[in-house]
Amino acid sequence: MLPEAVEELLRHTTPHHTAIRRFPTRDVEIGGTVVPAGDTVLLCPASAHRDPSRHPDPDRFDIGRRDKAHLALGHGLHHCLGAPLARLQIRVALDVIIRTFPTLALSLPAEKLPWRRTFRSHALKRLSVTLGTR
Repeated sequence: MLPEAVEELLRHTTPHHTAIRRFPTRDVEIGGTVVPAGDTVLLCPASAHRDPSRHPDPDRFDIGRRDKAHLALGHGLHHCLGAPLARLQIRVALDVIIRTFPTLALSLPAEKLPWRRTFRSHALKRLSVTLGTR
């Protein structure tokens, strides 16, 4: 289930809340709102990942989620060239951690994890775990 876990991790815990700013070269209508040429358009993939019309119960981490699509590694022209490598690195790291520490567990409730929240990124400040024994 590691490939499914990787995709759900990318969707659920997007490291970048916002994408690079865009500046339309002409007036453009987005969702019924006209954005004048030259104005700033700030895209928010993290918000798209929490859209309940696309991802039912979006705040729940669900490895079995049917819709695996997400924008964590970009899309179209802006899709990350390193996406396959990023997926592989996450998968290998999880595999090694799971095999090395099969009883690994959080040492505090998930809702108490300390997050670094900025305008652009989302990351844990620290992750306290218990390793257990084999």
